[in-house]
Amino acid sequence: MNEWLIYGANGYTGELIAREAVRRQWKPVLAGRNRAAIGKLAAELGLGYRIVGLDDHAELVRALEGASLVLHCAGPFSATSAPMIRACLDAKAHYLDITGEIDVFEHAHALDGEARRAGVVLCPGAGFDVIPTDCVAAALKAALPDAVTLSLGFDSSSGFSPGTARTSVEGLALGGRVRRDGRIVTVPLAYETRQIDFGRGTRTAMTIPWGDVSTAFHTTGIPNIKVFTPASPRSVKALRRLNFVLPLLKLRPLQKLIQHRVGRSVQGPDQAARERTLTYVWGEAENARGERRTARIRTANGYSLTVTGSLALAQHLLSQPVPGGAYTPAKLLGPDLVERLPGSGKLELD
Repeated sequence: MNEWLIYGANGYTGELIAREAVRRQWKPVLAGRNRAAIGKLAAELGLGYRIVGLDDHAELVRALEGASLVLHCAGPFSATSAPMIRACLDAKAHYLDITGEIDVFEHAHALDGEARRAGVVLCPGAGFDVIPTDCVAAALKAALPDAVTLSLGFDSSSGFSPGTARTSVEGLALGGRVRRDGRIVTVPLAYETRQIDFGRGTRTAMTIPWGDVSTAFHTTGIPNIKVFTPASPRSVKALRRLNFVLPLLKLRPLQKLIQHRVGRSVQGPDQAARERTLTYVWGEAENARGERRTARIRTANGYSLTVTGSLALAQHLLSQPVPGGAYTPAKLLGPDLVERLPGSGKLELD
């Protein structure tokens, strides 16, 4: 296998990916800024490592020399993805990450032309954000080619890692987002609610600013997209009240304080919790005549799926030539990708 890097391997999800790669007898190079943490993990796993930050572009490009691919796991991706993407384009290394942030997806797709010319694949969202919902979106587009609206969602109680928790705090300050007539627009938090059966009974669900607001459009071309997740009436009311103080949440000192406290109090689910926690994914497409198709699939825990999904995409890029450009997971490996991952059931269309 060609040389490749896991950047941010000392984080919660990066370490899970690194350990699974070694279990498969792969030899990624671990990378990141924290010499003590990266060096310790590399020694334990018998892997090479490189210490490099993201603030020195020339040094970062040198660190990527000889690497065919970078699996970027260091968040918050709103701050870290752009310098790593730029370094990958200059070093001619494929780029994967595990983000769910809308702006990161939009940035990567804005670089599609440059990536094509460089022969570099840019595929953010190579994990639970957004593999399952992206595959559901692609399947629904195939089942209803003239769909004009797409609703997606998931029901999961897997909990947060420290990085995901910090990113969620940052995301709250941006408000809700949906895609309307092909454009991403800002809406209030908990903008819309509806009753949805994600696969284990009907529940109240609310809109969330999930990555598919960006990626599902690039996968399907469907111009109107919303993403939902279950929420209690109490949670919906709390988020709607939060809309009145969003300007305060945007203040950088307050953001840093909340993120620091959240990061220290959240540990991420352990192996037992990951193994017993499944995820239920749902989607619905509708055309202008009111015809609808619905899709559902049960998958492994989101963090477990991120490990196996990101490695499936990495293996694909490392084992065969792929034309450069910006991709979504379903565009890169097809809508059946999610069905091929451990712990997934069959993607069923109604």
